[in-house]
Amino acid sequence: MILSIESSCDDSSIAITRIEDKKLLFHKKISQDEEHAKYGGVVPELAARLHAITLPKILEETQPYFEALKAIAVTNEPGLSVSLVEGVSMAKALSVALHLPLLGINHLKGHICSLFIEEETRFPMDVLLVSGGHTQLLHVKSLEQIELLATTMDDSFGESFDKVGKMLGLPYPAGAIIETYAQKGDAKCFDFTIPLQGTSSSMLAFSYSGLKNQVRLCIEAQERMDEQILCDICASFQRVAVAHLMQKIKKAYQARKVEHFGVVGGASANLYLRGELERFCASKKAQLYTAKMAFCSDNAAMIGRCGVEAYQKGVFVSLEELKVRSSSKDIFYM
Repeated sequence: MILSIESSCDDSSIAITRIEDKKLLFHKKISQDEEHAKYGGVVPELAARLHAITLPKILEETQPYFEALKAIAVTNEPGLSVSLVEGVSMAKALSVALHLPLLGINHLKGHICSLFIEEETRFPMDVLLVSGGHTQLLHVKSLEQIELLATTMDDSFGESFDKVGKMLGLPYPAGAIIETYAQKGDAKCFDFTIPLQGTSSSMLAFSYSGLKNQVRLCIEAQERMDEQILCDICASFQRVAVAHLMQKIKKAYQARKVEHFGVVGGASANLYLRGELERFCASKKAQLYTAKMAFCSDNAAMIGRCGVEAYQKGVFVSLEELKVRSSSKDIFYM
């Protein structure tokens, strides 16, 4: 079995995955949303302190599996450095105490593997990664060969939801709350402009700063903010935010074939987005893959599943080699 640790941002999580059949035997995650909500976003130092408290508590529950462990997998990139340090420090301590090898796992590769928890991987595959920190369109030949097709120029898809939520006075994180309000709103009430429509046909990139500003001006223009206006703003924003994604995705596959398409990351739980992707894949006769809702946001189960792939390929790292990297753009894509 592999014990995996995830602490890249504000979720403390540990999992146990059986190597032979990829079976998830144990998984627990403790969210810090309530603690960070009062600040309107993640406070790195607070996140690190909470990891130091919660990770050891979860680890105690995994002790019955210790004798069967073959390796320790841990997220070491990318993420908040002070948060990553907590998980990496625990992994190193376990490696020394239990005489087990280490597996350093890229958090974004972990998200890709969230599609294959308790299943075999299916590559090559095109993947849309949408989260609070990333918006990327990827062609995944394998976990060692990933081509970046498009990324955001500024805010990420998930980040734009949180920032719009803050403008509206909604609790953090706001993604699921906006989606709920949007279900009761008129998506065409406010005619927000889809970003980057006037760019050259060869440009493939995402951008959410302009849309975010449009929403801000719309909110400021309201003489009163009742619940229906709130719902209409949420619905109109969500429609355009997703339309922007879909416009760029369709452009990417005008001349490019797609057979298998996956969507991962915390924001991939958005049902409106999933519906649009289902229609796109149906038009291309492609298979859409989605992670179970429990594994969309950051979790150790996906790190463990990625760890199984690394273990089987013998991609181990020494104590000295396992280092925290807040950004991994230079080494993630090949």
